[in-house]
Order: sequence, then C-alpha cells, then structure tokens
Amino acid sequence: MAAARTPQGAAGVGGAKGVKGSSRRTGTDRARGPFRAVGRALHLPVTTTARGIRRATHAHGAGESGLGKLIELHGVNGAGDVMITVALASTVFFSVPTDEARGRVALYLAITMAPFTLLAPVIGPLLDRVPHGRRAAMACAMLARALLALVLSGAVITGSIEMYPAALGVLVASKAYGVVRSAVVPRLLPPRFSLVKANSRVTLGGLLATGVAAPIGAGLQQIGPRWPLYGAFMIFVAGTFLSFQLPPKVDSAKGEDTALLAADEQHLHGPHRRPVKRPGLRTVGAAVTHALAANAAIRCLTGFLIFFLAFLLREHPMTGQTAAVSLGMVAGAAGAGNALGTAVGAWLRSRAPEIIIVTVLGCVLGAAILAAVFFGTVLVACLAAIAGFAQALAKLSLDALIQRDVPELVRTSAFARSETLLQMSWVLGGAVGIVLPLNGTLGLSVGAGIIATGWLATSRSLLSSARRGGATRPRVA
Repeated sequence: MAAARTPQGAAGVGGAKGVKGSSRRTGTDRARGPFRAVGRALHLPVTTTARGIRRATHAHGAGESGLGKLIELHGVNGAGDVMITVALASTVFFSVPTDEARGRVALYLAITMAPFTLLAPVIGPLLDRVPHGRRAAMACAMLARALLALVLSGAVITGSIEMYPAALGVLVASKAYGVVRSAVVPRLLPPRFSLVKANSRVTLGGLLATGVAAPIGAGLQQIGPRWPLYGAFMIFVAGTFLSFQLPPKVDSAKGEDTALLAADEQHLHGPHRRPVKRPGLRTVGAAVTHALAANAAIRCLTGFLIFFLAFLLREHPMTGQTAAVSLGMVAGAAGAGNALGTAVGAWLRSRAPEIIIVTVLGCVLGAAILAAVFFGTVLVACLAAIAGFAQALAKLSLDALIQRDVPELVRTSAFARSETLLQMSWVLGGAVGIVLPLNGTLGLSVGAGIIATGWLATSRSLLSSARRGGATRPRVA
C-alpha cells in the first residue's frame, strides 16, 4: 500500500510543482503581455504597409518578371532625390532675398546644369559600353549620390563652393541612373505588358514615393539643414543594395546594339570588319523624331515654369497666401497632373500615340494662352497641372512610338539618347525662366510661345503618321 501511494505522492508533488511552475510562467507572460501588444501595434503598420506595397508592385506578373523590384528601386531613387532637392532649395532659394536668390540659382545652373549639358550626350554612349553591368551601374549611381549627400551636408552649413560640384555630381549620377533604368525596362516586361504600361508603372511608383518623401524631407529640414541630406544618404545606401536584387537578366545585352544619331554612320562589324549600316534615330521614320521634338517642347516649358513661377510667386504670392503656400499649391497641382497623366497613359496604351501627343500639346498651348491673357491664381495652378499631365502622357506616348518604330536591336540605346535630349531641353527652359523679368503676363506669353513652336513644328507630321497607321518598322542590315 505504501509502495502504491509513493507514485501518487510523487505525482502529486510533481503536479504541484508543475502547477506552481505554470503559475510562474503565466505571471511572466502577463508581465510581458503589454510589451508584446505594444510591439505588435508598432510592427503591424510597417509590415502591413510593406506587404501592401509589395502586392501592388508585383501584381499582374511584375513580381515574376522582376519589374516589381525595379518599381521599388525607382521609388527609392525618387525619395532620395527629393530629399536632396528639399535641402538645396532651402539653401539656394529660400534663405536669401529674391534678387540674391536669382543670382544664386543662376550660378547653380551655370555650374551644374551647363556642364551637364556637355556631359549628358556622353552618358548614353558610355553606358552602351557596359551593357553587362547595368545592375552595378545603377548601384554605383546610388552609392555616388549617398556619398555626395554627405559632402553636401557640410556644404549647406558653411555655404562653401564645394556645394556646386557636389550638386553637379548628384545630377549626373541621377541622370545616369535614369538612362540605365530606361534600358532595363524592356528586359523586365511581364507577359502581355506593353512597354508604355511598364514605364507608367515604374514612373508612378517614383511619383508616389516622391510624394511621401517630400513632407518627410520638409520635416527634417525643420530640425536642421543637414537632416534631409542624412535621410538621402540612408535612402541611397538602401538603393545600392536593392540594385543588386534585380534579376541577372537585366545585365544581358543579347540582341542589342547602339543607336546612332545619323543615317550614314558606319559600323565595323563581322570578322572582316566590313562597314555595315546600322539604323539610327533618323532612319526610323518621322513619327519618333517629331514626337521627341514635341516632348522637348513640353520639357522646355516645364523647366521654364519651375524657375519662373518660383521667383514670381515668391515676389508676388497668390492672393491671400504666403510665398511658401503659393509655391506649394502650384507644385502640388503639377505633381497631381503628372500622376494623373501617368495613370491615364497606361489606360490609353493601345490608342494612337501620335494623336495623344498632338492633343496634349494643344491643351497645354490653350492653357498657357489663357493664363497669359487672364493671369490669375486659378489659371496658373491649372497651367501647372495641365503641363504636368501633358509631360507624363507625352513621354509615355514617346515610349510607345520608340517601342513600335525602333528595332529591338537599338531600342534601349534610343531610350538613352531621348532622355539626354529631354534633360537638355529642361535646362534651356530653366535658364530662360531665370533671366525673364518677374511679369506674369510676359512670362506666360513666353511659355505659350515655347509650346506653340513645338506644336506647329510637329503636329502636322504626327497627324500624318497617325493616319498612315504608324511607320513600318525598319529592317536591320
């Protein structure tokens, strides 16, 4: 009987210990419970947002093809660029009186943009020579901007001259990234995706990231002028690593060649190095070249409006608003128009791109004339929105024309050269906007003249191309 009771006693003691241990664990769990709840509450919004972004960027086959990762990388690129823009704008533009600010911005353009117009035509050909290192090229562009952001963080405090060459380096690296990104997109097309749809997704991702990062950068600016640049440093470092997350196929150059700018360029090819004609941008028909000219006119107008309205609204704000609020309203209208144009571009991807370009050019021309004649707050904001809408939609239509009329052999190189020309047009428009007197009617009349020149020079040819149903794609020799 005693032996029989021993196991029960042992079990009873063990059971008591088990209950006691269980009680201690329950008490510990109760102590940790609030901390875990707080952790989940803080962690949930981040993970939910990240999963939502991943679902959006990887939808419709973009995840399998790798396009989703490029969309995310382009969002990082846009966020980093806007951080640097906020820091430089506060230093060069807002911190001094208007007359001095015009001189500073003119100096900024002269030291950064002018050399860039000389370097830009070289970027495309140089990147053509490294088609097998596109991921590395994008990573280098990110890393260069990260390091230059640190250089700028010291320069914005001291106001030293090193700010200008550092800003030039940021600009060159940014445009080099853009050129490589344009070349990468055709390699990441999901099934049943057109190039214009893919580009619209990538561009929209960058715009959304810019919209999120801009107020964050403004908030960091309130802490100190260096803080947006510290934020840019961290963002670009992340972009450096994300560049290598792109699929290895973006480094493939199979089936590609360099797009030459003249029809009579000779290319040594083959074992006997015989001169063989290669198709260039001038050999693909008038549609692409005239669409590029129309886009250059729109880009010139947007560069002009950015600088002219920045100084005009600073000196003569909108009725009842401060200069900062006036500039914010115009910038917000332009950004909303750009985003809407990008979204509409994906919807209109199967329509005639020539008709779209002519239509948006006409709309911008009408808005510019109205804003010049009846200068006022509402019309200026409407012009900014329509110009942003037209820039996005016309660029996507140009992409569609390059996809349709330029042979695949030279298509990615054609994207590089078109981006270079558009950037140079933006610089020219910005320079015109700086030197004009701060008269709203005069300035917007000049803007209307810029867009009218582009519309008159290109609309007839583009409409003729649309009636013919598009150019026949040239054969590659």
